[in-house]
Amino acid sequence: MHADDTVHGEVRLATRLRDDSPNVQVRMFENRRGPEARREVIRLLDVDHDGTLSNAEKQVARIAIYGHSWGASETLELARSLGREGIPVLLTVQVDSIAKFGQNDNSIPANVAQAANFYQRHGLLHGRARIHAADSSRTRILGNFEFNYMHHAVRCDGYPWYAKLFMKPHIEIESDPNVWRQVETLIVSRLRL
Repeated sequence: MHADDTVHGEVRLATRLRDDSPNVQVRMFENRRGPEARREVIRLLDVDHDGTLSNAEKQVARIAIYGHSWGASETLELARSLGREGIPVLLTVQVDSIAKFGQNDNSIPANVAQAANFYQRHGLLHGRARIHAADSSRTRILGNFEFNYMHHAVRCDGYPWYAKLFMKPHIEIESDPNVWRQVETLIVSRLRL
């Protein structure tokens, strides 16, 4: 998926956040561009532009990271890489997380204050049902929220026929405006936009 492909719910959410909150920096990265996302976060935090992050610059960071499928798995990889640099993350949100090879998409790193997980259990591709905090004294799990599309289908306009055939529940959760409204509410309330 490309960062400007508005078929995807996560792209539409980024556009709304950007449009509704002009003082907030919103960036979208494909799941394979984790190192680029990390560099961009560090660049944005480096307010004095000296090439290094001071403790003060790190501690004022107000970061929320979200993604769907492999992007949800990459969400935690980005949070972990920021944690290794001492950068806190306010919130991570995973939507139907599918672990990428070599990644752990169920253990929320200790630098994350709060985390939420949205998933569905049907079809060939289905997300992780449970996430947990690596350190429950530092991270609060807001919930593992299950969605079921067996009795109320969601339109998946713009997706190719084969995605609708083989991955329908996985793209239904990505297309579900109710899911993205909840994700948006979490982000806005944590960042106090």
